[in-house]
Amino acid sequence: MAAGNWTRVDEFILMSFSSLAKEMQLLLFLAFLAIYLVTLLGNSLIIVVTLADPMLHSPMYFFLRNLSFLEIGFNLVIVPKMLSTLLTPDTTISFLGCATQMYFFFFFFGVAECFLLAAMAYDRYVAICSPLHYPVIMNHRTRAKLAVASWFPGFPVATVQTTWLFSFPFCATNKVNHFFCDSPPVLRLVCADTARFEVYAIVGTILVVMLPCLLIVCSYARIATAILQIPSAKGKHKAFSTCSSHLLVVSLFYVSLSLTYFRPKSNNSPESKKLLSLSYTVVTPLLNPIIYSLRNNEVKNALGRTFHKALTLRNCIVFGITK
Repeated sequence: MAAGNWTRVDEFILMSFSSLAKEMQLLLFLAFLAIYLVTLLGNSLIIVVTLADPMLHSPMYFFLRNLSFLEIGFNLVIVPKMLSTLLTPDTTISFLGCATQMYFFFFFFGVAECFLLAAMAYDRYVAICSPLHYPVIMNHRTRAKLAVASWFPGFPVATVQTTWLFSFPFCATNKVNHFFCDSPPVLRLVCADTARFEVYAIVGTILVVMLPCLLIVCSYARIATAILQIPSAKGKHKAFSTCSSHLLVVSLFYVSLSLTYFRPKSNNSPESKKLLSLSYTVVTPLLNPIIYSLRNNEVKNALGRTFHKALTLRNCIVFGITK
């Protein structure tokens, strides 16, 4: 890292999209605000509908609720501050705020989502490869254990890496060339030897990303084998349709993650990194509820039933109708 004088940093300056004209920043603000509101609404609807409708109390929708909660967390941690940097000239974030944002975003929500997607893949594996034993294997206790196992790895990873990174001395400059406190741009501001931290971070990232990915690949390899053994084309299509939404979400997540964090540094300029980061901070949380609602008849039917009940209740309240 850079050598020279260093000072205590009390706040950071998020450079965000400051290189763009004010008019363009305003357009981005309006676009990201609309996406943010739709994302919160879509994921909140998934949570409400899967809780309210008894037909969606299966393990698959239990994990989908967890995924929607994670996507809401992604947005609440990152997007409000990003929106403020586009609208106001003050783009500072406190030292503690930067550390908190990093902790809850990549190290916590990112790790949890990797393992949660693996748990969802296992759920699909059991549903397709052992359909008769599915209710017994994926009982309430099992799904609760899988959910806890998905959330737990994020805590030690987040605590160790965030505490370690923010214990380093920082250079006189405090400008983070990003729209949120991601690890690589913050690490560039450190005035100390960070070789050990970088090795630990790379190994830790590979483990928490590749281990769930390997579990997902193994699950879908078994799923593909089971589907190919189904004699009828209709049966194959029905079996594949039960996991197509999850497979699409996994593909979006890992493709955007790989393009952002596993590209060669020579091909990864700060501006391109910002654009790629938008794919998993803004776009993916928006697409997940859309994918699960548009490609899943059960969710679409449940949304219709929920809105019908809400409308009926509203009419009862407004017009004073009682049973």
